[in-house]
Amino acid sequence: MKLKRAIVAIVLVSTFAAPVAAGTFEDAVDAHARGDYAKALRLIRPLANEGDAAAQFNLGLMYVTGQGVQQDDAAAALWFRKAAEQGSALAQTNLGVLYRDGRGVAQDETEAVMWFRKAADQGDAVAEFQLGNQYVFGKGVPQDYSEAMIWFRKAAEQGHSKAKLFLGIMYAEGRGVPQNYVSAHMWFSLSAAQGEQKAVKTLEMAKRKMTPAQIAEAQKLARDWKPARQPPPR
Repeated sequence: MKLKRAIVAIVLVSTFAAPVAAGTFEDAVDAHARGDYAKALRLIRPLANEGDAAAQFNLGLMYVTGQGVQQDDAAAALWFRKAAEQGSALAQTNLGVLYRDGRGVAQDETEAVMWFRKAADQGDAVAEFQLGNQYVFGKGVPQDYSEAMIWFRKAAEQGHSKAKLFLGIMYAEGRGVPQNYVSAHMWFSLSAAQGEQKAVKTLEMAKRKMTPAQIAEAQKLARDWKPARQPPPR
């Protein structure tokens, strides 16, 4: 039931950000949704060049996924940075992942943490999870299980499935919190319900260490659980 860094190998925010108003940007998103990446690129690039942060993020996303352009992590990093510097949480999270993994930029865990923190401070659940992960493994920050728990919980409260899995593991192993299999079971159950296969396995492992009364208590907690925070608009 050990935490493994490989679980979160590459977690890029990969949803093409939708516009809030009609116009060229909306046409680009529609084209992207239809798989007409050439048209999406033709429409989105001028907006990105004009400094539109959402367009810059989406252009970076096209480069990182190779949609409509040759896949190019360096170009993706360039456009994510432009958007990130304007405060785009999505771009900040993705730029952090590129720095963490050394994709298109020199690997730099400290730089990764900086961008994760900027996005996490805006309430981005993926960034909160990634920041917790950095604290668990002491990458770019001193290892601190208690701090990791704070960020995993913030992400889990927005429904992040892997954060729920990691919270369960932390409770099961007593990292950053007193060991508590009831809480571990609850978080494993919630994560498994979202399709996390590792949570299904860890849930069975937890059950073997629990009494029927403890299992019943954990199941009730899982049934009664509701997200405490709503994710910010994307």
